[in-house]
Amino acid sequence: MTRDPGGGANLSALRGHNAALVLDLLRTAGEDGISRLELAARTGLTPQAVSKITARLRAEGLVAEAGRRASTGGKPRTVLRLVPTAAYAVGAHLDRDGLTLALTDLTGTPVAVRHRPLTLAVGPEPVLATVTEEVRALLTATDGEPATGGEPATAGTEAAAPGMGAAAGTEAAAAPVLGVGLAMPGPLDHRRGVPGRVTGAPVWDGFPVRDELAARLGLPVTLDKDTNAAALGLAVRPGAPRSFAYVHLGTGLGAGLVVGGAPLRGERTGAGELGHHTVQLDGPACGCGARGCLEVLCLAAVARGELPEAARILGTGAANLVRLLDIDRVLLGGRVVLAAPEVFTAGVAAVLAGLRLPTPVEVTTAPHAVALGAAHLVLAPVFGLAPVFGLAPTAEPRPLVPRSSDGPTIG
Repeated sequence: MTRDPGGGANLSALRGHNAALVLDLLRTAGEDGISRLELAARTGLTPQAVSKITARLRAEGLVAEAGRRASTGGKPRTVLRLVPTAAYAVGAHLDRDGLTLALTDLTGTPVAVRHRPLTLAVGPEPVLATVTEEVRALLTATDGEPATGGEPATAGTEAAAPGMGAAAGTEAAAAPVLGVGLAMPGPLDHRRGVPGRVTGAPVWDGFPVRDELAARLGLPVTLDKDTNAAALGLAVRPGAPRSFAYVHLGTGLGAGLVVGGAPLRGERTGAGELGHHTVQLDGPACGCGARGCLEVLCLAAVARGELPEAARILGTGAANLVRLLDIDRVLLGGRVVLAAPEVFTAGVAAVLAGLRLPTPVEVTTAPHAVALGAAHLVLAPVFGLAPVFGLAPTAEPRPLVPRSSDGPTIG
């Protein structure tokens, strides 16, 4: 993924940028790690600058030695790796009928996942009270103690990977939680952290979701559309395509767009509203106020049990995106797609092939793609992969790295 280019940075910001470059290379190197000489070669920094940056990152617990690697001459090189348990983030997928929370480590790997049914249309106050309760329960559950209020911490909470037990919970409790990324249906303004008239839940229009949740949790919060969050999570993976559309079909229909390696949100977060493209001028009324929207037609086919027809309609929308943006790949996701992946892959691919569009079509099989992507709304700025303007600070922000001369800053 292409990092945010920023603008005329001052010396402090430049130093933070350099640290982010190093951290991202350590992230993508994985457990194998990378040497200081390789970091210098790939960042363009001097070996002295890299040594200074990595010394600070080691002192802050973000980086550790990962052994030695034979060199072509001289003594073996020391290999460094990122410490995933140095910090954590919470990703929250607020859907129309439920909440999914994921606690991830610094690399975005899930440590625990928690689910709870809810109804988005009941409004912000009761829903945000539930989100607050569940985030606290998730963080408490990873410490192996009962949650405060609501259901027990073990109910609805699942370990995300083998071997994640009490030790992982202890680390999560000791390491800082950088913040909460909240992903919900659009439309919304991610810069201000305020939703618009969400289809099926217009009561959210104009409510200061980001700031209100930050005040309740005492943690920084960033808000974005569910599809944008999922696309971000997919874009930061090593080897991700530079341009793709993540097309999500669940309780609604939308798309998250990555073009030239960077998320495409639009000035008002309106990019990717695929579900509300009109494809039938005299079609049925949609909750957005228009008629013949892709979403209302596709969901109606799903409700009738006509999944091949739903896939054909979805393929029409995907073809429009390919023609408009010349993307490299179409990635499908969402609960409806995951329930019948072969049907939707074949159906969408058939529409593209019929229009002589060679773009590959794949299903994103990773569970909880939106919740995990929401965690990356918090994590990506640490690695210089996304701007930090949608992050609402709290009275006592918890930065990953202190605001020092060579460390990246949060918020």
